[in-house]
Amino acid sequence: MPQYDFDLFVIGGGSGGVRAARMAAQRGARVALAECAELGGTCVNVGCIPKKLYSYAAGYAESFAEAPGYGWTLPEAPRFDWQRLKAQRAQEIRRLNGVYQGLLDGAGVRLIPSWAELVDGHTVQVDGQRHTAQHILVATGGMPFVPEVGGREHGVVSDAMFDLPEFPRRLVVVGGGYIACEFASIFRGLGAEVTLLQRKAHVLDTFDEDVRHFLAQEMGKTGIDLRLNVQVEMLRRTGEGVLVTLSRGQQLAADTVLFATGRRPNTAGMGLEAAGVALDEGGAIVVDDQYRSSVPSVLAVGDVSTRLPLTPVALAEAMVVVDRLFAQGRRRMDYEYVPTAVFTHPNVGTCGYTEAAARARFGKVRIFCSEFKTLRHTLSGRSERTFMKLVVDVKTDRVVGLHMVGAEAGEIVQGFAVAMRAGATKADFDGTIGIHPTSAEEFVTMREPMPG
Repeated sequence: MPQYDFDLFVIGGGSGGVRAARMAAQRGARVALAECAELGGTCVNVGCIPKKLYSYAAGYAESFAEAPGYGWTLPEAPRFDWQRLKAQRAQEIRRLNGVYQGLLDGAGVRLIPSWAELVDGHTVQVDGQRHTAQHILVATGGMPFVPEVGGREHGVVSDAMFDLPEFPRRLVVVGGGYIACEFASIFRGLGAEVTLLQRKAHVLDTFDEDVRHFLAQEMGKTGIDLRLNVQVEMLRRTGEGVLVTLSRGQQLAADTVLFATGRRPNTAGMGLEAAGVALDEGGAIVVDDQYRSSVPSVLAVGDVSTRLPLTPVALAEAMVVVDRLFAQGRRRMDYEYVPTAVFTHPNVGTCGYTEAAARARFGKVRIFCSEFKTLRHTLSGRSERTFMKLVVDVKTDRVVGLHMVGAEAGEIVQGFAVAMRAGATKADFDGTIGIHPTSAEEFVTMREPMPG
């Protein structure tokens, strides 16, 4: 008889958890997965997917505004239907939930639709019933964090933004990270008056300095009221909506206040510490380079433990875990050149080191920058501009940082990320023929470094 009920018990049905569960099962492991919410986790239900869909919706307003410059006469003013967008989004998310269910069923994973708690390094309790497993994988993701602000119950977090009962004509966004900037751009594009309140001196704190300054300028062009170095003192519900009071006494009226003030690992109420699993000061599970916690049979991947809270990173980490537990253990995770995008309007795409980080890591670097109006906007009538930047290690000539603010930045940067992981040099970029006319070709035509 087997010593344990399962070879692997996964807690959490997001991207990382589902990937680990089904790939382990396909390798012959006996696998169970516990998830108390809809399958797919944050990304599918209240994150990447619906956010990108809403970004597309906002983009249509820009296209309508540009159309006359290209000879189109719209028969009447376009009208946006918030209720229809919500319904369309919900239908697609339900379809994706079903896809995840099908993946688990097809692999032979036992799905337990409930909350799970750790009892010890080999035991999980769900609805009063205990299950044992040789290995336990925690992949419960993260949750929005709201600071201790008076009246914060009158605000909402990002999870709620996709299904607000009514479209907010006045939106106040508290925060300056990628979630805050994305929702500010989306709802401005859909027609809301948007004010973004950031306690720091800039948005996108971890991004390249030139990128964050350029994005702030472009967001301002769209009509977003961007206020930096401000603190929210309190929120108060009134007959006209929500009154936001700032630390300097200014007041703003809003229909909706979004707290996009960071996320925290979803580790509360799981019995982790009682089972001996160490957490860091932020509540994340501490893991080694093989994703083992302080209890070796308990592992963790994704936002609950990772240094890079990105869906593709969680998927890659899950594959490393499955390979180590149920295959040859050769797979490794490399975090150095992980591309990412911010779906603001315009988009941000980035891969590798910021200029500041590159100087600290490599010493002497060369910087190449380009700012221009794309061909599209020569006739569109819009003033949007595009920014591109390369950071080159002088010693090796390797391109160690690539950054872009502009249309389809994520699509463009993804391809260059392959080249960067392969060690492409500036000479390789210079020797590559560009596709003309495109924005992407600018990355292979920048010749003159910035002074200094």
